[in-house]
Amino acid sequence: MAPKTLSSFLSPFTLPYHLTIPNTKLLNLHSKSTLILCRFSQPQKTHQKATVSETQSLDPPPEPDGTGAAAPTPGDRFLERHRSFEAAKVLLKEKKKKKKEKPVKVSTNVACCYGCGAPLQTSEPDAPGYSDPETYALKKKHHQLKTVICGRCKLLSHGHMITAVGGNGGYSGGKQFIMAEQLREKLAHLRHERALIVKLVDIVDFNGSFLARVRDLAGANPIILVITKVDLLPKGTDFNCIGDWVVEATAKKKLNVISVHLTSSKSLVGVTGVASEIQKEKKGRDVYVLGSANVGKSAFISALLKMMAENDPVAASAQKYKPIQSAVPGTTLGPIQINAFLGGGKLYDTPGVHLHHRQAAVVHSEDLPALAPQSRLRGQSFPNSQVSSGNGTAGNDNSNGLNGYSIFWGGLVRVDVLKVLPETRLTFYGPKSLQIHMVPSDKADEFYQKELGVLLTPPTGKQRADEWRGLETERQLQIKIEDVERPACDVAISGLGWITVEPFCKSSTSSDSRTEATAGELHLAVRVPKPVEIFVRPPLPVGKSGAEWYQYRELTEKEEEVRPKWHF
Repeated sequence: MAPKTLSSFLSPFTLPYHLTIPNTKLLNLHSKSTLILCRFSQPQKTHQKATVSETQSLDPPPEPDGTGAAAPTPGDRFLERHRSFEAAKVLLKEKKKKKKEKPVKVSTNVACCYGCGAPLQTSEPDAPGYSDPETYALKKKHHQLKTVICGRCKLLSHGHMITAVGGNGGYSGGKQFIMAEQLREKLAHLRHERALIVKLVDIVDFNGSFLARVRDLAGANPIILVITKVDLLPKGTDFNCIGDWVVEATAKKKLNVISVHLTSSKSLVGVTGVASEIQKEKKGRDVYVLGSANVGKSAFISALLKMMAENDPVAASAQKYKPIQSAVPGTTLGPIQINAFLGGGKLYDTPGVHLHHRQAAVVHSEDLPALAPQSRLRGQSFPNSQVSSGNGTAGNDNSNGLNGYSIFWGGLVRVDVLKVLPETRLTFYGPKSLQIHMVPSDKADEFYQKELGVLLTPPTGKQRADEWRGLETERQLQIKIEDVERPACDVAISGLGWITVEPFCKSSTSSDSRTEATAGELHLAVRVPKPVEIFVRPPLPVGKSGAEWYQYRELTEKEEEVRPKWHF
């Protein structure tokens, strides 16, 4: 028999390493193949018997040669390290992806209607963005798709009420082609962009249209705050008082507001100042006009282009294809890019942010025009001998004042007067189309059920009144009287207007009763549809009397430096 050699007991094998690791030093260290020698023993039968007998007397038993757990080889250690590196890389990638993941900016390469921003399409005639196939093909052939306006915008321009937004903050009664949440997602990329934000707020619905969470959309970008529709404020209003009131309310929001402007897109008041501020602060950035639905963004952009066109030929040419204006909240359905600046940068009209807590979100789409004031506001005060009450009697001649009465503001608001002074007066500021009726509180429920849809509108008509869910939200207000010479507060109804609460009307001459009332409280119960919000705020100084009682707060030097300036 041939003698056994060393090669019969030793078996060479190699481990190729073709793995990638992030550490180049480890790659250099293990780049060569490694020769590992393993010894395989072949014991005889007699050895196996001896081993069995030994296991009966020894504890723990010795393991035979070549069995049991082997010590990790350099290759095993390398593989283990490599797997840990790979696992760490995956975790780091996931964490970075979560931190740096940005919403995708809406592509401007897709052809959209210049009126509403909806993508153009030729398949659904009733949907936004529809263009007849022949017109679409012709415009596409000549590279003129940017000049196409969709069928819905044509109808809106002729006064038709066509809603398209549903979901939380959308509108009932019409076709719903897009959800309010989808419109908000189209603005999500803004907080990651380097942009200048022009934020619009309706002065008639200041609290309801302010966008309290605007920081989630704008990020740390600078904001030019534009107050719209100031031409609707009562005659004789001092805009110095209004400007100071707005800045005081804005300062509490702690936003990056660089200036405040009081404007009217209808009369063009204040728009020139906004145009100058934009040119000053733009610095090569794109400009985005933000605001809640129906706050007047498209009308403001139209007025802005008109003022800029006097000195900028690019803005003049942009006037030909400007966003459509209508009374329908949700007219704009996508970002509309406008080439408006000679020195670069774009102007964007954006979809309105649809807020579920406004009255527009609960009424039928055909009742929406009733919520928008069309002319200068005139306060309706109670008690007032010239305003008839709901029970048919003239005014309120009760010596107890408004106590024990309920006041209906259309079918949308009910104010129960629980405890006030005999001289207390409530003044309603809002759209004239909503009639105000006052009835004794013990007859209020019966009056509401009988007259809803008839005298108390919106809702309009018997069918909508039957579908109406009623005034489900009630808020108890306890209003302290701090100064008898001025209104105690405003009670603002989101999406409608506000009610000024005056502990004493000017006709009251009893100084003794005024002195006694300084430590008292007024108790009101306000009911609105769910989920409409009710705000209690400092009184807005409107009318000639506003300038008489409004008080300017003394500012410190630091407050004076950081406080945004207002312009009119």
